[in-house]
Amino acid sequence: MDFRSLTYFITVAGELNITKAAALLNMSQPPLSSQIKQLEEDLGTQLFIRSKRGLSLTPAGLIFYKRAQQILELADHTRQEISNYETFLSGELRIGVVEGRAPFLLSRWIRGFSEEFPLVSYTIRSGSSDDLLDQLSHHLLDLAVIAAPYNSELLQGIPVGRTPWVAIIPRDHPLAGTDSKEILLTDLADIPLIIPERTSRVTAIGQWFSEKKISPHICCKTSHYIDAVSLVEQGVGVCIFPQSTYTPNPHVVIRLITQPAKYAEYVLVSSRAAVTSDLADAFMDYVQDFLEEDQMHTGRFRTKEAEFTLPADADLL
Repeated sequence: MDFRSLTYFITVAGELNITKAAALLNMSQPPLSSQIKQLEEDLGTQLFIRSKRGLSLTPAGLIFYKRAQQILELADHTRQEISNYETFLSGELRIGVVEGRAPFLLSRWIRGFSEEFPLVSYTIRSGSSDDLLDQLSHHLLDLAVIAAPYNSELLQGIPVGRTPWVAIIPRDHPLAGTDSKEILLTDLADIPLIIPERTSRVTAIGQWFSEKKISPHICCKTSHYIDAVSLVEQGVGVCIFPQSTYTPNPHVVIRLITQPAKYAEYVLVSSRAAVTSDLADAFMDYVQDFLEEDQMHTGRFRTKEAEFTLPADADLL
């Protein structure tokens, strides 16, 4: 098995037709068929189901299709890193970012870093913390901005920001009728709640409610903030989520949850198992300096972020 055979397989899997795949690869059909059969022999499993209707992927083929794409992507990134090695701080930086306020943080770092190192390009991938950690473990990302907690034995990172937990409420809901910018946690008892899907978040929210001897009525779990807001818009429930930079929505209101207040912490992480590139190390160093110099709200950046003031007694959730 080599990169060429992986390319052949991905092309056939994408077309599910040997003739069309051979044309795309600028080769004849018989040698392509032979290459696919040889790949199946090397792997010891059938990758395609062959019938009069054409080709379809077996369950093993589906798994291999995903992994083959990841392998070739990693190979391309490695080639680019090596080819740019002699040029100081050029190349591509692959960064994952969770939803919420993390993209707001990341955009400022990239703006400043790009001013110093204009030859660097970026690929930004969004996802849940668990999605991004999986991509880090498979070396598909160089860095990721995730929400704590994280495994410090597998990852090294620096805290980069805090954001309060808030309630996102349908505008016509009784809890939205007050002019107060805050809402008590006990006000959310017995109300259908939309919460983050991450297992550690579900557990933490349960413990948060238990501090007041109440239990959350969870009607929906989701990994994505946009999905949560859409559900709130339609009156499915009230969402508990870290405050985001989401554009103001006329159909919802946002209230700071207090008594007790909690905050989420964002962390910029890299894998301890992987050797980080000079580019990734330089970006981490830049972010550290950025935070120490408190550049977040300087005049360099076009927008200013409205924030809730965290109570002094707020704890990490």
